[in-house]
Amino acid sequence: MKNSSKTDKSEKKSRIVVIGTSAGGVSALKKLIGQLPKAFPLPVMVVRHISPDATGNVLLDELNKLDTLKCQHAKSGNNLKPANLYLAPSDHHLLIGEDLKMLVTKGAHENRSRPAIDPLFRSAAVAYGSGVIGILLTGYLDDGTSGMHAIKTCGGICIVQDPNEAEYPDMPR
Repeated sequence: MKNSSKTDKSEKKSRIVVIGTSAGGVSALKKLIGQLPKAFPLPVMVVRHISPDATGNVLLDELNKLDTLKCQHAKSGNNLKPANLYLAPSDHHLLIGEDLKMLVTKGAHENRSRPAIDPLFRSAAVAYGSGVIGILLTGYLDDGTSGMHAIKTCGGICIVQDPNEAEYPDMPR
């Protein structure tokens, strides 16, 4: 009889999509999410740089109008479900804990931002290994760079928006 505990664990973790964006990201994110089917088989986690006093409710409303994924703010301790999009709340980092549940934290600013893209991407790489699909969209500066490196190092898939199509091409370069 084959010992399949390691296989079962990796299959259980399976896959996840993590997306990071900043300046100009609303239209790019809407275009991407609008192409996904309602029964998309993976959970999607999104970090978008927003000011600490913004709620992100406008973005959630816009994404929910697309009638694809069920979009909501991430909440610590909640399970990740397929066909759902979880948005980092304003002024909080979004991570994946060791138990594969969402972790929303008010940790230190990273890359001059909270939420920042790198913490989500790094935690996804550690939690899901080769099962991560990381997507980096339009934005200023370099948040997401070290996180994408972690995803690649752990065997995940890295996708960046074509800098020529990005409203702000710094991040996808």
